[in-house]
Order: sequence, then C-alpha cells, then structure tokens
Amino acid sequence: MYGPTDLKKNVLITLDGQPYKVVEYSQKVMGRGGSIVNVKVKNLITGALLPKTFKGQEKIEPAEVTTRKVQYLYKDDEKFYFMDPASFEQYELLNDLVGDAKDFMKEGDEMEIQFYNGTAINLVLPKNLWLEVTYTETAVKGDTSTSVMKDATLETGVVVKVPAFIKVGDVISVDTETYAYRERKNK
Repeated sequence: MYGPTDLKKNVLITLDGQPYKVVEYSQKVMGRGGSIVNVKVKNLITGALLPKTFKGQEKIEPAEVTTRKVQYLYKDDEKFYFMDPASFEQYELLNDLVGDAKDFMKEGDEMEIQFYNGTAINLVLPKNLWLEVTYTETAVKGDTSTSVMKDATLETGVVVKVPAFIKVGDVISVDTETYAYRERKNK
C-alpha cells in the first residue's frame, strides 16, 4: 500500500477497481505535521483525467501490472502497434494511451508495455533516449557557450532545446519526461 506522499509522477495506483497513472503531483504541508496531496490521475483504460486529493494516513492501493518488452512496429490514425520479440505476439495501444511518448518513438525501437488483467494499458519509455539531430540553426561564431540554447529537430520530429554547439548529425541524449537535453554522444 502507498501513503499519499509515496505518490509521484508516473506511479500506478488502483482506484475503484481501475488502474490509474499519476500525471501531476503537488503536496501541501499543513500545521502540526499533516499534509494534503493533490494529484491528477489518468485512467489507463478509458484515458479520462481525474483530480484526486489524499489526506494524511490514507492508504492507496498500487495497481497490479505486469511489464513486457516490445518492439514498436508502426502506427495508424487511431493506434500504435507493437510486437513481443520473443513470441511475435502483437499488441496495440490507442493514441491517447501512448500520449507524449510518441515524440520519441522510432519504428523498431524497443520499449515496455504494461498490462492490467491481460490488457495493454501503458507504454513505458526509457528515462533517456539517444536521438539524432536532423535540423538546427548553425551557431554564430563565438556564440558557442553552453548557456546559449537553440531549437533542434530530432529524427522523430520532436523539437527540443539544445546548447548552441550542437549541429545536424549529432546524436544527443534527451530526457523523455522533461524533453531536456542531457549530453552529446562522442563520435
């Protein structure tokens, strides 16, 4: 069982027999040591967002999920399709359940899908991914300090802020939660 302060972004919980993922979290500490935790949770079956408040010593049930490694195959207008590389079994997730993860996915990439009662409910990306820069402005000579940031388009089409010294063809590590540049891969 979780206490309210154990809830953080991406933690999976069960409410009313349904699996939910915490998408926003804030905590208010009240006088005399009490606290209130406000979260926004996403139903992993319907995709509905729900604000929820937990107080003090409330107990929250973790969602019983299993995880499988999969390979991303392709997408159509409504769904993303994946395959278990060992059994070749295929799974699909609705666009709403994939959410922002689509910004970092390339065909053939390996990732994980979480299952609840045998149904695919959630996609889990690695915390950091290496992606190639396909477009960015050229740095102005002398303006190559790390504090100057510019936009860069990555091979998946997502645009992130990178230091001025990054150029087209560089492979960079990006945080998949915050879209933050982490480092450049040495060639």
